[in-house]
Amino acid sequence: MSGSAAGSGTESGHVWVDGRVLPAEGTHLSVFDRGFQLGDGVFETLRVRGAHATELPEHIARLRGSAAGLDIALPDDLEEVLAVGIADLLVANGLDGPAGDASVRITVSRGPFRGRGLLPPDENVAATIAIQAWPVVAPLAGHLERGLRLVASAVRRDPANPLATLKTTSRADYVYARLEARRSGADDALFLTTDGTLSEGTTANIFLVRRTAADVVELATPSLDCAILPGTTRSWLLAWGARVGLRPVEGRLSRADLASADEAFLSSSVAGILPVTSFDGAAIGNGRPGPWTLRARTDREAMIAGEDAT
Repeated sequence: MSGSAAGSGTESGHVWVDGRVLPAEGTHLSVFDRGFQLGDGVFETLRVRGAHATELPEHIARLRGSAAGLDIALPDDLEEVLAVGIADLLVANGLDGPAGDASVRITVSRGPFRGRGLLPPDENVAATIAIQAWPVVAPLAGHLERGLRLVASAVRRDPANPLATLKTTSRADYVYARLEARRSGADDALFLTTDGTLSEGTTANIFLVRRTAADVVELATPSLDCAILPGTTRSWLLAWGARVGLRPVEGRLSRADLASADEAFLSSSVAGILPVTSFDGAAIGNGRPGPWTLRARTDREAMIAGEDAT
C-alpha cells in the first residue's frame, strides 16, 4: 500500500536525535520518554528529492499545530534546527545530492519524565526531537497497474474529536485498520466517520474523479470537517485540479459517491498519488487506474523533481 510501498526501504545507518547524528544501531531514547510510554507526541513525514525538502514550511507549520494541540513546547528556531538536521542526516546516510530521494520522518515527543501520571507536575520537560530517513522505494508495479483495493475499517472517526486533525504518534487505530485490510486481502483500509461518510485512508487522503449531470468533471475529496488530516499533497491537488480543468470539491462524500466515481486515488507526501480501483470488493469505474489519476501522479512527481508539469 501507499505507506509501505514508499517508505519500507532498509533503515539507513544514522538517525538524528536532539541535535546529534547518531548510529542507527544504538540506544537513543529513555524508557521514560513520554512518546514511548503514552504516545504523547506528534510527527510529520515528507519527501526529500535531490536534497530539496518538498513543502517543508507546510510540514513544519502542521507539526507546530499538532504540538500546540497537545501543549508540547517547541524551540523558537525549530525551522532552522530541522533544516540543518535533515541536511546533516541525508549526508550521513548518503541520501543527499542530485540523485537522493528520501522519505524523512520528524518525530517530537513531550520528552522523558521519570514519574507516573498523564502529565508531568511541571511543564519544563524538554521535548525530544528525532529525524529518520529512508530511501524512497518505488510503489509495487501492481499498485500502479491494477490499483489499490480498499476496505472500510470498523474504526470510526469522530469529526467532533479535537485530536482528529492532529498528527499524533498515537497510531493504534491506524495499525488496527491496516491489520483489517491485511486480513481481508486488501491493500489498505478507509476510515468512515461516525455518521458513515468518507474520512481518509490509514496514511493518505482520498480523492474521487466524477462527472456531473451538467458534464462537469469534478475532483472531490472529504472536507476538513470529516475528521481528516489536512494533507500537504491534498492542498496541492486541489490547486492542481483547478489548473488542469477539474472542478475542486470539498464536502461530505458517501460510500455511494465512491462506488459511482469514475476514478479514485489516495494521496500522501511520500507515496504521492496511487490509484484506487476497488472498495469493499466492488470495482470503481472500469476497475483500472484512470487517466486523471495517472496524470495527477505524473504531475506531482514532476513537481517534486523540480520540473514544471502544468
